[in-house]
Amino acid sequence: MLVYNTTYNIDEEVLSNFLIWINEVYVPETENNGILKNHRLLRVLSHRDETTECFSIQWEVESSALLHRWHTEIGIRLNGELTKMFGNKVVGFPTLLEVME
Repeated sequence: MLVYNTTYNIDEEVLSNFLIWINEVYVPETENNGILKNHRLLRVLSHRDETTECFSIQWEVESSALLHRWHTEIGIRLNGELTKMFGNKVVGFPTLLEVME
């Protein structure tokens, strides 16, 4: 099992709109595809300053091939929407993790 994690650094001024978009657009559209499952939205406590906050969203995915399929079918479009809506006020970086238990 793999975990696909994206950590976002978000300007405080767009934080509430970002969280609405994540919960009302990103999560439903991602879950509708069925490739990424069991999402978790987490607040990153170790990287906070006066003007930004960090959040992480994690999904379980069976293989890197399925993740690539999700990315080409849905992820590219959702990332484009994110950039169009928030510009450089939201910056994310993805990480692919392997569950070792």
